[in-house]
Amino acid sequence: MRSVRARLLSQFAIGVSTVAFILPAAAAAQDASATMGQPGPAQTDPAPAASGDVGQGDGDIVVTGIRASLRESIDLKRNAQGIVDAISAEDMGKFPDTNLAESLQRITGVSIDRNASGEGQFVTVRGFGPEYNLVTLNGRQMPTSTIGDGNSAPASRSFDFANLASEGVASLEVYKSGRATVPSGGIGSVINIRTPRPFDKTGLRGSISARGVVDTSQNGHKDITPEVSGIFSDTFADDRIGILVTGAYQRRNFSANSANIGWRDGYLGNENNWGSLAQPGDPRYANITNRPTATDVYQVPQNGGYDVVNGRRERINGQAVLQFRPIDSLTATIDYTYSRNTIDVRDNSVGIWYNHNDTLSAWTDGPVAGPSFYTERFTAAEAKDLAYSVSQTATRSENKSLGGNLTWQAPGGVTMTLDAHHSTAVSKPDSPYGNSNSFGTAIFGIQNQTLNFDKDLPVISYNMYPGVDALNAANIVPTGNAFRNSYFRDEINQVMIRGHYDHNQGFMDSLDWGFEYTDNKVRSAYSVLQNDTWGGAGGSTPAQRAAAAALLPDNIFTLTSIPDKFSGISGSNDPNIIQSFFTFDLPTALALTDKAYGTCGGNLQCLLPYTTDSRIREKTVAPYFQFNGKFDLLAGTGHFIAGIRYENTDVSASALVPTPTGGQQNSQNEFNVIYSGSGFTTFKGSYNNWLPSIDVDIAPLRNVKLRASYSHTITRADYGSLQGGRNIDQLFRVGGGTGRVGNPNLIPYKSKNVDLSAEWYYGKEDYISVGYFHKDVANYIGSTQINTIIPGVTAPTTTLNGVTTNGPRYQAAINAPGYDGTFAFIQNYYAANFPQYVGKNGALLAGPGDPSVNFIITTPFNSSQTAAVNGFEFAIQHNFWNTGFGTILNYTIVNGNRDYNNLLPSSIPQFAITGLSDSANAVLFFDKYGINARAAYNWRKGYLSGSGTNPYYVNTYGQLDGSASYAITPMVAVFVEGINILGENRSGHLRSDRNVNFVNKQDARYSAGVRFTF
Repeated sequence: MRSVRARLLSQFAIGVSTVAFILPAAAAAQDASATMGQPGPAQTDPAPAASGDVGQGDGDIVVTGIRASLRESIDLKRNAQGIVDAISAEDMGKFPDTNLAESLQRITGVSIDRNASGEGQFVTVRGFGPEYNLVTLNGRQMPTSTIGDGNSAPASRSFDFANLASEGVASLEVYKSGRATVPSGGIGSVINIRTPRPFDKTGLRGSISARGVVDTSQNGHKDITPEVSGIFSDTFADDRIGILVTGAYQRRNFSANSANIGWRDGYLGNENNWGSLAQPGDPRYANITNRPTATDVYQVPQNGGYDVVNGRRERINGQAVLQFRPIDSLTATIDYTYSRNTIDVRDNSVGIWYNHNDTLSAWTDGPVAGPSFYTERFTAAEAKDLAYSVSQTATRSENKSLGGNLTWQAPGGVTMTLDAHHSTAVSKPDSPYGNSNSFGTAIFGIQNQTLNFDKDLPVISYNMYPGVDALNAANIVPTGNAFRNSYFRDEINQVMIRGHYDHNQGFMDSLDWGFEYTDNKVRSAYSVLQNDTWGGAGGSTPAQRAAAAALLPDNIFTLTSIPDKFSGISGSNDPNIIQSFFTFDLPTALALTDKAYGTCGGNLQCLLPYTTDSRIREKTVAPYFQFNGKFDLLAGTGHFIAGIRYENTDVSASALVPTPTGGQQNSQNEFNVIYSGSGFTTFKGSYNNWLPSIDVDIAPLRNVKLRASYSHTITRADYGSLQGGRNIDQLFRVGGGTGRVGNPNLIPYKSKNVDLSAEWYYGKEDYISVGYFHKDVANYIGSTQINTIIPGVTAPTTTLNGVTTNGPRYQAAINAPGYDGTFAFIQNYYAANFPQYVGKNGALLAGPGDPSVNFIITTPFNSSQTAAVNGFEFAIQHNFWNTGFGTILNYTIVNGNRDYNNLLPSSIPQFAITGLSDSANAVLFFDKYGINARAAYNWRKGYLSGSGTNPYYVNTYGQLDGSASYAITPMVAVFVEGINILGENRSGHLRSDRNVNFVNKQDARYSAGVRFTF
């Protein structure tokens, strides 16, 4: 034992901070997917030479460092069945990137979506987004939870990789082709996160690392935040008992400043609707330069703003594993995995909103016309507002998984495995006010406002009426606010029985069979406390606004500049851009107004009981059988694998939703649904699938391998589409409202997949591969919109198809002498003549004779639409002789037959595939003389990220990362790392590239630290 420990000590000390990219790697020939999550046998490794060198150990030539991992990746790839890629940590507790999503994007065909702070969060594989990829931990299906900004009830199946630190991960395996032995649920892929086990390598070993991180994006700060991690593993009692413990703590301070523009739906040039451009004959027509023609499609901005964002992220991860091998043929494993990710983001913004009355604009040529600028002028009586708002997003996500595994190597070449786990994922608010909260203030008196789109950064400008100073804090009036309380919990209880028989004679090599039972219980709950008093918290008259402004002392506001928050982006130095605005703290402003106006009931109780509470339960049984054969053909041994997997899933969906009973008008174009009580509804559904798979590989020439795979895979509908109950959005406009209702009878997406691959292994550590994939996907979930009237929900005034209908009281106010066209006049008229129809903060309550409101209800269904996705994957792995230098290059081309047609207006529904884009990676590394250095550039072409009435595109993005380490002694290494070294920014648009949706400012972050191994 002592000599084994000495060799392990040497190996891990020499391998300090050396990380291997296994691209692509795969499971062993006997189908590693059949043993995902099972502990590996004890291993004893020969003593290595220095990192990256060739040394002598026990009489054998041993290659270590990255070159060893590259050689291993080639061996795995050559012997694999199907299309499986992987990334592995070369040393305990040392993975290629600090974020698992960042590591996954290095794999051919894998790209990622980043959150606002620039960290990788969700994974797209071969153009299929995060909801189409299943994530497992040691072969076990993992629950997911995320609530984002909380603007609606959470409902996604997407796995948030930002919750997990990478230090406790041994490898990431991406199964791109279907296999009977691999869990279903991922059309794009099944991603298995494999964590270390003490029996992986016997003896005492471990590492401890600490680093300081500087995020240069911070507004006015250069805080150094800590990241500490450690891993300890040991075996004893003659290697019959093993224990492993890992832990990681990470804290990061960051800023994520952004420009955000909201847009109205796509109009045809001949449309005459609220918000559309003036038609010939309208006096405003003369204010339009190069107006879109009758057949052109265009969008007008609804609002625009700059957000100065400061955030903090704290991540805690840990795992404990106990293994026991009482006899050589029996291994028991108990493991517990924990992760917690806490996010706190404070967002101060300055913004403008449009009423689309007296507008001036200029446009690019069609057929998709985009604005050069869009200006609106206001009368003094309109008292148009400049919004100063603050929001806070505070969430905490916790994942817990307790599992047990019993593996018995029975006589006669049979291996039986029993595996079970109980896992939960919970996301909830981490603030007494909710998980997504906003508090609005405003200065009233804008004379005109403009959005200019000639630069990369939309330039927002405004002019106030004489006598109104936008930089005088005494003029700031509290307005509307919202406090959202979201909750998401996913619990999975799973039992798996697996069998494997080694025959190893003739054509039959082995057999695999098994049975899985999965019970998935999801709860998604939501409530919102919203005061739509955007005209002023205490009322909209000058006196009421002055009284409200007096509640907020000047000293709670800080004057903050704008141009420097977007430095380096064209447009930030435009002389017309808003130069500065007031920022403030949400809790302080809330405490001051809650006492006066009861914003949160007068007692700061902002968390309302859940008004929407959805429960989904999926029970799935899945038996499978797989035949594994081999044969001699041409230059080598060929393999044939055929399997079938059957799945039956029962779905039960219950939902508690609020009951809408009335309506009220808060301002000229802001209305609220009034609710009274709530009720539960329950629906059920069921479906089953047969999922066949076939894999064949042959070696026609020495060092050349050809592969072909055919499989059926599924992805289940998102939870939001399955949820029962009709939800009506509380806020609606003069043109009507919106809502949605789920459908628990939805069946999964189903894909028929073909994969082809050719590989040439021209060196011990070098290869070239070319792959082709084709997926035919059916059962796409579309949506249909139903125009309906909600009984009891009326409004003082409403507009449908350009025709305005006023209720009797509203019409009387308009006909009254002295009517000046303002909402304030109508409010005063109601107060004087119909006080029983005046609600809180001067809102106009609907009453007898008022018109019903039209609601557009969106509901999902399995459409007859199908889609085809195909593409090519190119990869090369090459070492430059014995120089220590090497490179890994890959490029993926993805095509689909369902693109979004920007030429069609929003009134025509469309079906399009999101997430499809080409991607590429270029990695250059050096690994010799104890030095490890790496530069990695990741690139993703622009893609459609969302669709519906409008398309949402994310622009092309590339990022350069780098790292280097040096082994000072065999046990101590120092390292540095840079993320997004070039400070690339992210942006997106809608139909036209002038319809800028967002621009996110991003900067580099750096870290340096030390690592000790034993």
